[in-house]
Amino acid sequence: MEMDDSSGYNKEQESRSRRRWSRKNAVLRVKKSVTVFASVIASSFLLAVKPASAVELSSILSSATELLKTATTTANPTTSPSSSYLLTRILFLRFLAIVYTAAFSVAKFQNKGLIGDNGISPARNILNAADRRGEAKSARRKEWLEQRKNYTSTASSNNSTNFVVKCKNKLLDCPPATAFRDKFWHRTDRRDRPLPTLLWFARDRNNLNPWLDGLANVGLILSAMMFATGSANVVLMLGLWLIQRSFMAVGGSFYGYGWEPQLAELTFHALFLVPMLSMNPFFGSEVVPAAAAAVAAGGVVSTSGMVATKGAFPVPTLVIYAIRWYLFKIMIGAGLIKAKSSDPKWKPGNMSAMDYFYETQPVPNPFTRYFHFMPKAWHRFEVWSNHFVELVAPFLLLMPFRSLRLAGGLIQIMFQFILISSGNLSFLNWLTIVPAIFCLDDAFLVNNLPSLVQKIALGTPTTQTYIQSVTSGAISFGQAPIARTILSSAFFVLMAKLNINVVRNLLARPQLMNASFDKLRLCGTYGAFGVVSERREELIIESANNINGPWKEYHFKVKPGDVHRRPKWISPYHHRIDWQMWIAAVSGRVERSPWIYRFLLKLLRQEKDVIGLLKSDPWKAELGAESNDDDSSNAPKYIRIEKYSYKFYDTNNATISNDDEGNKPYWVRERLGRYFPRQGVASADILEELANRH
Repeated sequence: MEMDDSSGYNKEQESRSRRRWSRKNAVLRVKKSVTVFASVIASSFLLAVKPASAVELSSILSSATELLKTATTTANPTTSPSSSYLLTRILFLRFLAIVYTAAFSVAKFQNKGLIGDNGISPARNILNAADRRGEAKSARRKEWLEQRKNYTSTASSNNSTNFVVKCKNKLLDCPPATAFRDKFWHRTDRRDRPLPTLLWFARDRNNLNPWLDGLANVGLILSAMMFATGSANVVLMLGLWLIQRSFMAVGGSFYGYGWEPQLAELTFHALFLVPMLSMNPFFGSEVVPAAAAAVAAGGVVSTSGMVATKGAFPVPTLVIYAIRWYLFKIMIGAGLIKAKSSDPKWKPGNMSAMDYFYETQPVPNPFTRYFHFMPKAWHRFEVWSNHFVELVAPFLLLMPFRSLRLAGGLIQIMFQFILISSGNLSFLNWLTIVPAIFCLDDAFLVNNLPSLVQKIALGTPTTQTYIQSVTSGAISFGQAPIARTILSSAFFVLMAKLNINVVRNLLARPQLMNASFDKLRLCGTYGAFGVVSERREELIIESANNINGPWKEYHFKVKPGDVHRRPKWISPYHHRIDWQMWIAAVSGRVERSPWIYRFLLKLLRQEKDVIGLLKSDPWKAELGAESNDDDSSNAPKYIRIEKYSYKFYDTNNATISNDDEGNKPYWVRERLGRYFPRQGVASADILEELANRH
């Protein structure tokens, strides 16, 4: 009994000492958080009002360096579990790996039909166009250099100025600089942005399919490594970023969605979150007895006899705040795009956006119809909740107080899971969850995740030892390398500078949606669903080998077509051609979606890679079945696109009959008219002429 009393007394003393130690460090953590938060907000908004000069940027860099030095250099480099993020980083990387697995799976199975050698919009066309722009720019520069040789400066007497100018010119005209301009910087897209893509190394641009498959396969392997280990290094993260940017550079309309640059931007942040080479999630750590770790941490020696981790390098504070800001601008941008929209359905007094959202969203899932038929009062509540989550709750993400920050992160995570359950919105919502994870610290994960979930989501060979350190309070961090401190500071300043135009856009009345303001697209502004349609319009493609019919309908893999087919759950995977058909329908005239001409042409020609994007070819048996390709009577000659309105079938309405198998209809559709061509039908010759013209 005495031993039990003594043990209880020791545990109580240890608990009291740990609470006193936590309170002692709480003030310092709050001050540090307030300083970091204030510096981010102040620098972004002040620079948004007044562009920064070189001296001002130098001052900001100096201040950020001192700030990070103060944050990472203390007399006793320790932390409490509520301000450590090593487990958080593991969960962050694993969620990011899930997103990349979905993104590169889409690339592997769809890119050949979309941007491949015989695809709808071949990647070589974009590369060749960029080459022509680069050659023109290089030629203009050579002319300018020739003119400069004959130019006599009026300030020739100023030797010091001439010396600086000559050094600058020699540096800019040296062979490496010239090669960089000619091979990269001058090769731009239509918006004069360089195209960072590994496809520049392909020798034969008429045979890019192996490159597209190879990049997707490498991306899947890197994603699997990151998921399996729960860790990454700069080399791995840079590989993911380069592959994603490679597809974005040549993807055209099929990679024009907001989540593509959003994924690349988050990956760029993650470059500064991981070690340079090590794949150890607790890089720099060593396993020591818990008693020694507790002494090093300034706490009470535990009598448990457990082991603990000591000396792990902390996750860079400034990068964590940059990731939280990244999530903040995504959510606040989505909220402001709705608040500033001309659509009255988002405004007080109407608030009916959710009455139509589920029925008109791009790709419904099996639960979407149930959401749609909820009471109107519930839909009003959904609109108000959406405004709160996107316009108010994002400010919690930047709060220096732990309880508010946890609440902000959890609100965003739950909101995204609700959206995931209501529709197939690609990996957008999964991607938005990833930065929200950095609002949750190690103590929260250990104390709130079930042990089984911890093993799955956080498990690594050394995780359990670190969790013991968290539960015992015996966490001791090592001194961050000076190179890491400098890189984190430089990254912080770079993102502060790049976000100036983002802040300006958020404050502007005509707010841009899914735009980037720097040439390398490192930083962007985002938003979605500023306008919600009140009617779902679907484009139905039909073809025939006789102008008088019969006309056969093409069915897509997930896009509504057959009124009896139930939607599928495919998130976070998605089908790009199905999305593009929805965008074409809401965009209006076919001239706004010129890729359709080539798409229809390839359907008439029954090209395998493009037909593979569809559920089936109506002129053959189901894909994969044997067919006679030489039978011209079994090939289409004419094609057209009809426009229909679609509504969810109300199960209380029994006016529509079941199909031959007894299945109830899922949709009700009504023909609205012809989409393309407006009169007559289209043949291969007409489509080829239109495709070449556009």
